[in-house]
Amino acid sequence: MNVAILSMGRKNYSTMRLVEEANMRGHNVRVINYAKCFVTLEQNNPIVHYRGEVLTDIDAIIPRISARLTNYGAAIVRQFEMQNVFTTTSSIAIVRSRDKLRSMQLLSKSGVGIPMTVFARETADYEGVLEQVGGAPVIIKVAKGTHGKGVVLAETRKAALAVMQAFNVENVNFLVQEYVAESNGSDIRAFIVNGKVVASMLRRAKDEDFRSNLHQGGVGEVVKLTDVERRTAQKAAKAMGLSIAGVDMLRTASGPQVLEVNCSPGFGIEKITGRNVAASIIEYTEHSAKTGRRKDKIGA
Repeated sequence: MNVAILSMGRKNYSTMRLVEEANMRGHNVRVINYAKCFVTLEQNNPIVHYRGEVLTDIDAIIPRISARLTNYGAAIVRQFEMQNVFTTTSSIAIVRSRDKLRSMQLLSKSGVGIPMTVFARETADYEGVLEQVGGAPVIIKVAKGTHGKGVVLAETRKAALAVMQAFNVENVNFLVQEYVAESNGSDIRAFIVNGKVVASMLRRAKDEDFRSNLHQGGVGEVVKLTDVERRTAQKAAKAMGLSIAGVDMLRTASGPQVLEVNCSPGFGIEKITGRNVAASIIEYTEHSAKTGRRKDKIGA
Protein backbone atom coordinates (compact mmCIF):
# COMPACT_ATOMS: atom_id res chain seq x y z
CA MET A 1 0.00 0.00 0.00
CA ASN A 2 0.88 3.65 -0.29
CA VAL A 3 0.69 4.92 3.30
CA ALA A 4 1.02 8.55 4.40
CA ILE A 5 1.78 9.43 8.00
CA LEU A 6 0.53 12.93 8.78
CA SER A 7 3.08 14.27 11.23
CA MET A 8 5.00 17.49 11.91
CA GLY A 9 7.86 15.52 13.45
CA ARG A 10 9.71 13.27 11.03
CA LYS A 11 12.22 12.46 13.79
CA ASN A 12 9.53 11.95 16.41
CA TYR A 13 9.84 8.47 17.97
CA SER A 14 6.24 7.52 17.23
CA THR A 15 6.51 8.63 13.60
CA MET A 16 9.81 6.80 13.09
CA ARG A 17 8.36 3.60 14.56
CA LEU A 18 5.38 3.71 12.20
CA VAL A 19 7.69 4.26 9.23
CA GLU A 20 9.91 1.38 10.36
CA GLU A 21 7.05 -1.08 10.74
CA ALA A 22 5.36 -0.04 7.49
CA ASN A 23 8.63 -0.50 5.59
CA MET A 24 9.20 -3.90 7.20
CA ARG A 25 5.80 -5.02 5.93
CA GLY A 26 6.60 -3.90 2.38
CA HIS A 27 4.55 -0.72 2.13
CA ASN A 28 5.47 2.52 0.43
CA VAL A 29 5.40 5.03 3.25
CA ARG A 30 6.05 8.75 3.43
CA VAL A 31 5.77 11.35 6.16
CA ILE A 32 3.62 14.35 5.25
CA ASN A 33 3.89 17.53 7.31
CA TYR A 34 0.21 18.40 7.31
CA ALA A 35 0.96 21.94 8.52
CA LYS A 36 2.55 22.57 5.14
CA CYS A 37 -0.39 21.17 3.17
CA PHE A 38 -3.18 23.21 1.66
CA VAL A 39 -6.41 22.13 0.03
CA THR A 40 -8.36 23.17 -3.03
CA LEU A 41 -12.13 23.12 -2.81
CA GLU A 42 -14.19 22.75 -5.95
CA GLN A 43 -17.16 20.68 -7.02
CA ASN A 44 -16.49 16.95 -6.72
CA ASN A 45 -12.72 17.42 -6.75
CA PRO A 46 -11.12 17.48 -3.28
CA ILE A 47 -7.38 18.10 -3.66
CA VAL A 48 -4.52 18.15 -1.15
CA HIS A 49 -1.36 20.03 -2.13
CA TYR A 50 2.03 19.44 -0.49
CA ARG A 51 5.37 21.00 -1.41
CA GLY A 52 4.35 21.75 -5.00
CA GLU A 53 2.63 18.43 -5.73
CA VAL A 54 -0.91 17.12 -5.65
CA LEU A 55 -1.17 14.14 -3.31
CA THR A 56 -2.72 11.25 -5.18
CA ASP A 57 -2.60 7.44 -5.10
CA ILE A 58 -2.61 7.29 -1.30
CA ASP A 59 -4.35 4.20 0.07
CA ALA A 60 -4.32 5.09 3.76
CA ILE A 61 -3.30 7.87 6.14
CA ILE A 62 -2.25 7.63 9.77
CA PRO A 63 -2.87 11.03 11.42
CA ARG A 64 -0.52 12.19 14.17
CA ILE A 65 -2.11 15.59 14.74
CA SER A 66 -0.64 18.06 17.24
CA ALA A 67 -3.00 19.53 19.83
CA ARG A 68 -2.07 23.08 18.84
CA LEU A 69 -3.08 22.42 15.21
CA THR A 70 -6.12 20.29 15.87
CA ASN A 71 -8.54 22.14 13.61
CA TYR A 72 -6.10 22.56 10.72
CA GLY A 73 -4.92 18.98 10.95
CA ALA A 74 -8.49 17.70 11.10
CA ALA A 75 -9.32 19.75 7.98
CA ILE A 76 -6.50 18.04 6.07
CA VAL A 77 -7.68 14.63 7.26
CA ARG A 78 -11.23 15.53 6.17
CA GLN A 79 -9.98 16.36 2.69
CA PHE A 80 -8.45 12.89 2.40
CA GLU A 81 -11.73 11.41 3.66
CA MET A 82 -13.52 13.23 0.84
CA GLN A 83 -11.17 11.40 -1.55
CA ASN A 84 -12.29 8.11 0.09
CA VAL A 85 -8.79 7.53 1.48
CA PHE A 86 -8.87 5.35 4.59
CA THR A 87 -7.78 7.07 7.79
CA THR A 88 -7.00 5.30 11.05
CA THR A 89 -8.55 8.23 12.93
CA SER A 90 -11.45 10.19 11.49
CA SER A 91 -11.42 13.98 11.37
CA ILE A 92 -14.52 14.27 13.55
CA ALA A 93 -13.03 11.94 16.19
CA ILE A 94 -9.88 14.09 16.35
CA VAL A 95 -11.88 17.25 17.00
CA ARG A 96 -14.22 15.46 19.40
CA SER A 97 -11.48 13.99 21.57
CA ARG A 98 -9.52 17.26 21.86
CA ASP A 99 -12.52 19.04 23.38
CA LYS A 100 -12.41 18.06 27.06
CA LEU A 101 -16.03 19.01 27.72
CA ARG A 102 -17.34 17.17 24.69
CA SER A 103 -15.27 14.13 25.69
CA MET A 104 -16.61 14.10 29.23
CA GLN A 105 -20.18 14.50 28.02
CA LEU A 106 -19.82 11.51 25.69
CA LEU A 107 -18.08 9.37 28.29
CA SER A 108 -20.75 10.22 30.85
CA LYS A 109 -23.52 9.36 28.38
CA SER A 110 -21.90 6.01 27.57
CA GLY A 111 -21.78 5.01 31.23
CA VAL A 112 -17.99 5.21 31.62
CA GLY A 113 -16.80 6.14 35.10
CA ILE A 114 -15.39 9.70 35.26
CA PRO A 115 -14.45 12.06 38.11
CA MET A 116 -17.25 14.43 39.19
CA THR A 117 -16.85 17.32 36.75
CA VAL A 118 -18.28 20.83 36.40
CA PHE A 119 -17.97 22.95 33.25
CA ALA A 120 -17.99 26.72 33.74
CA ARG A 121 -16.97 30.07 32.32
CA GLU A 122 -18.50 33.25 33.69
CA THR A 123 -20.34 32.63 36.94
CA ALA A 124 -20.74 34.46 40.19
CA ASP A 125 -21.23 31.16 41.96
CA TYR A 126 -17.68 29.80 42.20
CA GLU A 127 -18.53 28.52 45.67
CA GLY A 128 -21.34 26.47 44.14
CA VAL A 129 -18.95 25.00 41.57
CA LEU A 130 -16.59 23.90 44.34
CA GLU A 131 -19.46 22.42 46.33
CA GLN A 132 -20.52 20.27 43.36
CA VAL A 133 -17.14 18.51 43.23
CA GLY A 134 -16.79 18.09 46.98
CA GLY A 135 -14.65 21.13 47.76
CA ALA A 136 -10.89 21.65 47.63
CA PRO A 137 -8.50 20.25 46.62
CA VAL A 138 -9.71 20.22 43.02
CA ILE A 139 -8.28 19.84 39.54
CA ILE A 140 -8.97 22.78 37.19
CA LYS A 141 -8.39 22.32 33.45
CA VAL A 142 -8.73 24.49 30.40
CA ALA A 143 -11.37 22.95 28.15
CA LYS A 144 -8.87 22.15 25.41
CA GLY A 145 -5.36 20.75 25.83
CA THR A 146 -3.30 17.61 26.16
CA HIS A 147 -0.09 16.16 27.67
CA GLY A 148 -1.03 17.62 31.08
CA LYS A 149 -0.83 21.22 29.86
CA GLY A 150 -3.41 23.70 31.13
CA VAL A 151 -4.07 21.61 34.26
CA VAL A 152 -3.85 23.06 37.77
CA LEU A 153 -4.14 21.44 41.20
CA ALA A 154 -5.81 23.92 43.54
CA GLU A 155 -5.16 22.58 47.02
CA THR A 156 -7.24 25.10 48.95
CA ARG A 157 -10.59 26.85 48.50
CA LYS A 158 -8.81 30.19 48.18
CA ALA A 159 -6.47 28.89 45.47
CA ALA A 160 -9.37 27.31 43.55
CA LEU A 161 -11.36 30.55 43.58
CA ALA A 162 -8.31 32.50 42.40
CA VAL A 163 -7.67 30.11 39.47
CA MET A 164 -11.29 30.16 38.34
CA GLN A 165 -11.40 33.95 38.52
CA ALA A 166 -8.15 34.17 36.54
CA PHE A 167 -9.53 31.89 33.83
CA ASN A 168 -12.66 34.04 33.72
CA VAL A 169 -10.59 37.21 33.21
CA GLU A 170 -8.77 35.49 30.32
CA ASN A 171 -12.10 34.40 28.77
CA VAL A 172 -11.17 30.72 29.11
CA ASN A 173 -13.71 27.91 29.40
CA PHE A 174 -12.65 25.50 32.14
CA LEU A 175 -13.49 22.23 33.85
CA VAL A 176 -13.37 21.68 37.59
CA GLN A 177 -12.93 18.06 38.70
CA GLU A 178 -12.84 16.32 42.03
CA TYR A 179 -9.33 15.41 43.16
CA VAL A 180 -8.97 11.66 43.66
CA ALA A 181 -6.45 11.52 46.50
CA GLU A 182 -6.23 7.73 46.47
CA SER A 183 -4.64 7.82 43.01
CA ASN A 184 -1.60 9.35 44.72
CA GLY A 185 -0.17 11.01 41.60
CA SER A 186 -0.51 7.95 39.37
CA ASP A 187 -2.74 6.81 36.55
CA ILE A 188 -3.02 4.03 33.98
CA ARG A 189 -2.53 4.44 30.24
CA ALA A 190 -4.20 1.78 28.11
CA PHE A 191 -3.28 1.82 24.43
CA ILE A 192 -6.20 0.74 22.23
CA VAL A 193 -5.92 -0.46 18.63
CA ASN A 194 -9.06 -1.65 16.86
CA GLY A 195 -10.95 -2.20 20.09
CA LYS A 196 -8.20 -4.17 21.82
CA VAL A 197 -5.77 -3.17 24.57
CA VAL A 198 -2.35 -3.79 23.00
CA ALA A 199 -0.27 -2.29 25.83
CA SER A 200 -0.80 -0.80 29.27
CA MET A 201 1.34 0.95 31.84
CA LEU A 202 1.12 2.63 35.22
CA ARG A 203 2.44 6.20 35.21
CA ARG A 204 3.70 7.91 38.35
CA ALA A 205 4.24 11.63 38.81
CA LYS A 206 7.76 12.94 39.24
CA ASP A 207 8.66 14.50 42.61
CA GLU A 208 5.73 16.58 43.90
CA ASP A 209 3.97 16.97 40.53
CA PHE A 210 0.44 15.53 40.48
CA ARG A 211 0.56 15.05 36.68
CA SER A 212 1.81 11.60 35.69
CA ASN A 213 2.13 12.26 31.93
CA LEU A 214 5.45 11.09 30.48
CA HIS A 215 5.62 14.48 28.71
CA GLN A 216 5.65 16.09 32.17
CA GLY A 217 8.49 13.91 33.44
CA GLY A 218 6.39 11.09 34.84
CA VAL A 219 7.78 7.56 34.92
CA GLY A 220 6.08 4.42 33.67
CA GLU A 221 6.04 0.75 34.58
CA VAL A 222 4.29 -2.34 33.26
CA VAL A 223 0.87 -2.96 34.78
CA LYS A 224 -1.68 -5.74 34.37
CA LEU A 225 -5.18 -4.40 33.90
CA THR A 226 -8.14 -5.88 35.71
CA ASP A 227 -11.02 -7.10 33.56
CA VAL A 228 -13.04 -4.04 34.60
CA GLU A 229 -10.20 -1.67 33.64
CA ARG A 230 -9.78 -3.36 30.28
CA ARG A 231 -13.48 -3.13 29.49
CA THR A 232 -13.58 0.49 30.66
CA ALA A 233 -10.70 1.45 28.34
CA GLN A 234 -12.37 -0.30 25.40
CA LYS A 235 -15.71 1.32 26.15
CA ALA A 236 -14.13 4.77 26.45
CA ALA A 237 -12.39 4.49 23.08
CA LYS A 238 -15.61 3.28 21.47
CA ALA A 239 -17.57 6.15 23.02
CA MET A 240 -15.19 8.59 21.32
CA GLY A 241 -15.30 6.79 17.98
CA LEU A 242 -11.55 6.13 18.13
CA SER A 243 -9.98 2.96 16.73
CA ILE A 244 -6.58 4.09 18.02
CA ALA A 245 -6.52 5.74 21.42
CA GLY A 246 -4.64 6.24 24.64
CA VAL A 247 -7.11 5.94 27.52
CA ASP A 248 -5.98 7.44 30.83
CA MET A 249 -7.67 6.08 33.96
CA LEU A 250 -7.46 6.40 37.72
CA ARG A 251 -7.76 3.44 40.05
CA THR A 252 -10.32 4.27 42.74
CA ALA A 253 -12.21 2.38 45.42
CA SER A 254 -15.37 2.64 43.28
CA GLY A 255 -13.64 1.38 40.13
CA PRO A 256 -11.70 2.93 37.23
CA GLN A 257 -12.39 6.55 36.32
CA VAL A 258 -11.42 7.84 32.88
CA LEU A 259 -9.55 11.14 32.79
CA GLU A 260 -8.90 11.52 29.07
CA VAL A 261 -9.03 9.69 25.75
CA ASN A 262 -6.11 10.75 23.55
CA CYS A 263 -6.54 10.46 19.78
CA SER A 264 -2.81 10.62 19.07
CA PRO A 265 -1.08 8.80 21.94
CA GLY A 266 2.70 8.66 22.04
CA PHE A 267 4.61 5.41 21.66
CA GLY A 268 6.72 5.79 24.79
CA ILE A 269 4.63 2.91 26.12
CA GLU A 270 6.60 0.61 23.79
CA LYS A 271 9.80 1.35 25.71
CA ILE A 272 8.10 0.62 29.02
CA THR A 273 6.20 -2.53 28.06
CA GLY A 274 8.18 -4.01 25.16
CA ARG A 275 4.92 -4.28 23.18
CA ASN A 276 5.05 -3.50 19.46
CA VAL A 277 2.31 -0.89 19.27
CA ALA A 278 3.44 0.41 15.86
CA ALA A 279 3.07 -3.04 14.28
CA SER A 280 -0.47 -3.34 15.65
CA ILE A 281 -1.39 -0.02 14.03
CA ILE A 282 0.10 -0.97 10.66
CA GLU A 283 -1.70 -4.33 10.75
CA TYR A 284 -4.96 -2.54 11.54
CA THR A 285 -4.33 -0.11 8.69
CA GLU A 286 -3.70 -2.96 6.23
CA HIS A 287 -6.90 -4.75 7.14
CA SER A 288 -9.13 -1.68 7.31
CA ALA A 289 -7.89 -0.04 4.11
CA LYS A 290 -9.06 -3.15 2.25
CA THR A 291 -12.47 -3.36 3.90
CA GLY A 292 -13.27 0.35 3.68
CA ARG A 293 -13.88 3.29 6.03
CA ARG A 294 -16.30 2.82 8.89
CA LYS A 295 -19.18 5.22 9.35
CA ASP A 296 -18.93 7.38 12.47
CA LYS A 297 -21.92 6.52 14.65
CA ILE A 298 -21.32 8.73 17.67
CA GLY A 299 -23.56 11.53 16.49
CA ALA A 300 -21.92 14.25 18.57
